[in-house]
Amino acid sequence: MALTFSDIFKFVAAVILPPLGVFLERGCAQSFWINILLTCLGWIPGVIHAFYVILKY
Repeated sequence: MALTFSDIFKFVAAVILPPLGVFLERGCAQSFWINILLTCLGWIPGVIHAFYVILKY
């Protein structure tokens, strides 16, 4: 799986604001709402989930 320039931009967005990275990848899907919940519980779980979503899709 090769990374594109847009994926790199999504990773940067995910580090700064995890739900933004997920939104750029999946839109307003279930993953986005899960990421908002995880980010509210802690920044690290939100970042990990955002990286997972970006790498998976």
